[in-house]
Formats: sequence, structure tokens, C-alpha cells
Amino acid sequence: MEQQAIWAIGIFLLTYGFIIAEKIHRTIVAMLGGILMIGFGIVDQETALHHIDFNTLGLLIGMMIIVSITADTGLFKYIAVRAAKKANGSPVRILVSLALITAFGSAFLDNVTTVLLMVPVTFSITRALQINPLPFLLTQIMAANIGGTATLIGDPPNIMIGSAVEELGFMDFIIHLAPVAAIIMIVFIPLFILLFRKGIQTRDELKRGIMDINEKELISDPKLLRKSLSVLGLTIIGFFLHQTLHLESATVALAGAFLLLLLTGEHMMEEALSRVEWATIFFFVGLFALVSGLVETGVIAELAEKAMELTGGELVAASMLILWLSAIASAFLDNIPFVATMIPLIQEMGNMGLSNLEPLWWSLALGACLGGNGSLIGASANLIVAGMASKEGYPIRFVTYLKYGFPLMLLSVAISSVYIYLRYLV
Repeated sequence: MEQQAIWAIGIFLLTYGFIIAEKIHRTIVAMLGGILMIGFGIVDQETALHHIDFNTLGLLIGMMIIVSITADTGLFKYIAVRAAKKANGSPVRILVSLALITAFGSAFLDNVTTVLLMVPVTFSITRALQINPLPFLLTQIMAANIGGTATLIGDPPNIMIGSAVEELGFMDFIIHLAPVAAIIMIVFIPLFILLFRKGIQTRDELKRGIMDINEKELISDPKLLRKSLSVLGLTIIGFFLHQTLHLESATVALAGAFLLLLLTGEHMMEEALSRVEWATIFFFVGLFALVSGLVETGVIAELAEKAMELTGGELVAASMLILWLSAIASAFLDNIPFVATMIPLIQEMGNMGLSNLEPLWWSLALGACLGGNGSLIGASANLIVAGMASKEGYPIRFVTYLKYGFPLMLLSVAISSVYIYLRYLV
């Protein structure tokens, strides 16, 4: 192995180690790792910039702007309270309703944004019912990661895969991933009820208190709501049609974002841009630069060769290896850097003679997204919910989450294995 490749591996592993340790913010670590790749001459700046996927970044920024403005209208609070009233204040039915809303929202808004909107409302409802919010938060974490699996924009790994593979559009993700995500949610809902129903009992008078809330008062700006929903609807239609229109998904998202800013006026622009999660955006930039060092020095190609040897070039073995490796790795490592490493590896396997890569892409998406449910550090949505819960005085312990999340994650990946095999490999 060449000296440059050894340096690239060393920088990559060092960076990954610091990301896992979480002693320094992951964005700082990823950016410094990418800069080291350039600083040590492993890649030049031009090459590193070439590896940055601006379609992924544009899609994330556009959706963050649209959702941040929509959140100001009170829409998400309205939906949650409306669901609680439809459930007649029953904690078990509310738990199921909020899980389903989280899953659906995660599919079309993205899972990180959805939990940021749902968790404060969940605390309001559980305070009114005087019950422990942790069962609600645990189910919402899992529902967010399952729902995010279903679409191109639902979870960062899918955004990255969709951007890297030009032939996979918005509808492809729905056609291929939404059915298995729906099956997993159908299986999980009774399990959620079975696991948590005894810990969320409340009194009838507290249930009546929920029924007395006027959810219409939660809509703070009806005019802004109409504008936001119109633009959000147009943007989602744009995602469905983006391949027909020969537009990248980032172009659609950014067009929607700046159309909404045009309709709402300049006074919303600075506030909306300040709510973009720039730390997440720069985390992606650093990762793309970091992985560029592994690609350019041939490390990824060598790993792909080893994977081909291990699986004998068989599509079934390769699909199952990627699915389960992605799931187990994503349970304990952030799935974003893992997917950033796996994408060029799968592309290289295609160059080595594996002609049908489609099952491998769906295996990677399912493994990375669903694997995030395996532990508290498995996905960004998990960490965000844990942080918000801790501020409210309800810390989610790593071991507590692992007890529920890891077995359910294994079940979801087993279901995915059957789905992948029956749909693509028989």
C-alpha cells in the first residue's frame, strides 16, 4: 500500500475516532479531518471540492428554510393536539398517534426536523396528563428513523444515496422503500403498545383537560400558514416530477425555499437563514473532503475488491452483507459518515463487474436508516431527542434505550432482509 494511502487511512480513522468519542463537536472534527487530507497533500483543494456533493447540501438547506418558516405558524402543534383529542385523551392512543405523525412527517420533512417539532408538543401533552414522557420519546425516535427510510428526503443517508446515483429519483425511493417502511411500522405499533402501555396510565379528569384545549388557537399566523402549505405542496410535487423536469432535487428544494421567502418578505429571510443547521451542513462538507482522500488513494477500490472476494461476486451475499453491516455499524456509529464511505465502495463494486447495483443501494439505505434505531448514538434524530429530554429533566440513558431499540432494530432489519430477498433477489 502506498504511503499516501496509509496517511489517508490514518487521518480517516483518527477523525472517525474523535467523532465517536463526542468530546469535540463532530462538525469541527470532520472539517479538520478534511483539511488534513488537503494539508498533507493527499488530495488538492480542487479535487476535494469536486467530491463535495452540493446536491445533498442544497436539498438540506432548502428544506430547513421551508420547515423553519412553516413551524412559525403553529401547524405542528395544531396537528399534535388534534391527534390527542381524536384519541380522547387516552395515553396509549396518543402514543400511537404521535408515533404515526412522526413517521409520516419524517418521510416528507426529514426525521431531524420532525423530532425538533414534535418533542416540545409531546412534553406539553404528557405534562397535562401527568405521565412519564420517555415512552413517547422512545417511540418517536424509532418512528422518525423508520419514516425517514421511506423517501429520498426523509433521512440524510437517503439524500446522499439519491444524489450519488443519478438514476434514482424521488419516486424510486417511495416505490422501493415506502412499502417495507410501512410494513415495519405496522409490526411495531402493537409492540409499542405492548411495551409501554402499563407505564402511561392517567386519570379521567386529566384526559378531559386535553379535550378542553382549543387547537385552533395554536395557529398563530393563518396567512403565513396558507403560503407555507402552498409552497410545501409545490415543492413536494416538484420532488415527484424532478426527473421528468430534468431538475436536481436540490434545485427543487431551494426554489421552494426562496419562493417562500419571496412571498413572506425580507423580514423573514435573516431569521430563516439563522435557523438553518449550518453545523450539519459543514459536517457534510468535512466528511465529503475526508472520504475524497480514501477514494483518490485507491483505499475504497481495495475495500470493494475485498468485499467482492468475500461475497464471491454473488448479488444475494453482497446485498445481505451491506444490509447487516450497515445496520450494525449505524447502530453505534453515526450513519452519515458511514454512508459517505460506503457509496464509493458500492460504485467501485459496480466497476468490478457487479452489474445490478440496485439491491445494494436499497440494502444500504435500509441498513443505515433502520440501524440508527439500534442505540442512542445511532442517528442524529436520536441525539437531538436525548438532548431535548435532558433539558426537561428526563435524561434518556444509553442502556435504557439500548434495551428497547436494539432488539427492535434487529427485527426491522430481519424484515428488510426478507423484503430485499423476495423483491430483488429471487
